[in-house]
Amino acid sequence: MFKGFTRFLQSPGERLKSLFGPDSSAGPPEPRVIPRQEHPVSRQHFSDAALKVLYRLHNAGYQAYLVGGCIRDSLLGRMPKDFDVATDATPEEVKELFRNSRIIGRRFRIVHVRFGREVIEVTTFRGKPGDDHGDHIAQQSDEGLLLRDNVWGNIQEDALRRDFTINALYYSIADFSIHDFANGVRDIEARTLRLIGDPATRYREDPVRMLRAVRFAAKLDFHLDPATEAPIRELAPLLLQIPPARLFDEILKLFMSGHGVATFRLLRHYGLFEMLFPAAAEAMDALPWAEPLVEAALASTDRRIAEERPVTPAFLFAALLWGPVVLRQAEQEAKGLPPIPALQAASQQVVSHQLQHISIPKRFSLPMRDIWDLQQRLPLRRGRRVYQTREHPRFRAAYDLLLLREAAGELEPGLGDWWTAFQQADEHEQRRLLDKAGANPAGSGAPRKRKRRRRGPRGGNGGDNGNA
Repeated sequence: MFKGFTRFLQSPGERLKSLFGPDSSAGPPEPRVIPRQEHPVSRQHFSDAALKVLYRLHNAGYQAYLVGGCIRDSLLGRMPKDFDVATDATPEEVKELFRNSRIIGRRFRIVHVRFGREVIEVTTFRGKPGDDHGDHIAQQSDEGLLLRDNVWGNIQEDALRRDFTINALYYSIADFSIHDFANGVRDIEARTLRLIGDPATRYREDPVRMLRAVRFAAKLDFHLDPATEAPIRELAPLLLQIPPARLFDEILKLFMSGHGVATFRLLRHYGLFEMLFPAAAEAMDALPWAEPLVEAALASTDRRIAEERPVTPAFLFAALLWGPVVLRQAEQEAKGLPPIPALQAASQQVVSHQLQHISIPKRFSLPMRDIWDLQQRLPLRRGRRVYQTREHPRFRAAYDLLLLREAAGELEPGLGDWWTAFQQADEHEQRRLLDKAGANPAGSGAPRKRKRRRRGPRGGNGGDNGNA
């Protein structure tokens, strides 16, 4: 069996054809049960936490299925990371079974079951809202946006409420079979992303589905079905209805999952990016280096994720919004403000405007502004200021942004090389670099040792110790 699974990983498309047969693409989708011996999905690839949730629900007499991305990724030969469970148990019934759980959300009530740092998301099968359901259970805006969706149903109804066919795949813990309700297996084999139902209606119900379409297409290297693709440009402005806090979470998924460059290009192609970052889109039209800078920052982030190195949204947002800051700073300087106050005023304007579209928590927006402020300090290479700049907590991120600015063509090369050499140099070489940059030849620029002072009247701050 393991050899067979290895062959499946090497060529999932061909294996799916042989496993599920040519007639998987024929006729309207019917619920199809694929027995364990005919698919490669194994419990060995599921987390212990996910299995505990499945078995406890099953042993309590409830239906329990793994659903969505973990099954899709397993069929594509990828190791699944996130595990979502679907069940006929209500949120209250789930919570009774798991002391380590809590019900979250009002718009969509779900249960989070926590095992240490791992969270298993458990959702109750959803049904179709009816006229007899009050607004506290199901509610829709005049534009079609789902405001609340807590109508419980059966597994068939739940499958057709899913967004994409490739996510309407259910793995049963009862007999280890896969239930395919919307020809998701066929679309996986064809590497096609297809919405279930009428695309325009589904996008109006939840405009974030347009972002999910782009994210899955970039992540999985799938193409969008023509009907799924067609309404996106026209309906892109619907994203303006989505709360900024929710869009922040979506941005992290879009740009910090290792496929940021491909995702960014698709967002630009479908007119979605300007709904998320309107000032950045404006800067890209006005500044020839703004778009290459963003792509370079995303490429750097993708590489770090691939190398399992840490990444921070603060740096990415600093790069995304640097173009708008430059434009606003030029406007402020044209009004007579000096460069540093002009930068500070521009930063405030850009952040305030962006928060109307995407919430950026202060734990990221404050470091982002530090990175911008340091762009003014990096060219100043005299005396102790150089050492203070180098010791700043955000220096490394600011230095990385400087390199990207040079690579994108905003700045002439040179300053980035100087800072690279300065970081790698010993004390003697650092003195030489400072002299070459125009520092005072009489001083090294390094923090001076504090001289012993005669005892005198107490008062003052005790002298300058050289720290910023």
